[in-house]
Amino acid sequence: MTSGLTPRNILLVEDNPDDEELTIRALQRSGLMNEIVVARDGVEALDYLFGTGQYAGRNTQIQPAVVLLDLQLPRINGIEVLQRLRADDRTRFLPVVVFTSSNEQRDFVDSYSYGCNSYICKPIDFIQFSAAVRQLGMYWLLLNEVPR
Repeated sequence: MTSGLTPRNILLVEDNPDDEELTIRALQRSGLMNEIVVARDGVEALDYLFGTGQYAGRNTQIQPAVVLLDLQLPRINGIEVLQRLRADDRTRFLPVVVFTSSNEQRDFVDSYSYGCNSYICKPIDFIQFSAAVRQLGMYWLLLNEVPR
């Protein structure tokens, strides 16, 4: 899970500042030392992953260990971000966890249809939210193996 001696980062794609703060705090409290990169809309997420826009020149050979992707995003929604990731050889196998407040059946079906690795509805309760984020981090950063 590492590139050299540096742990790979986590890309959090989240436009809600409260959910962003809660997620970061929960990941940090779980003891994971990975850097957390935040993209606040779908365009920013794609720019980061493909080294375009404000991230032009970023080494795209080093991709996040996992993308935590909200669906209700400005400019480009999470489903379209997921479609673009799966359509590109550079990001086809990148682990993507849809982490959203949407419990709509259509979002669930679309997310899996376009290749998400997991779909988690954000718990409303802070303690449950923290526990869910901690478990996500532990699994995707410490246990999961991905093709190189």
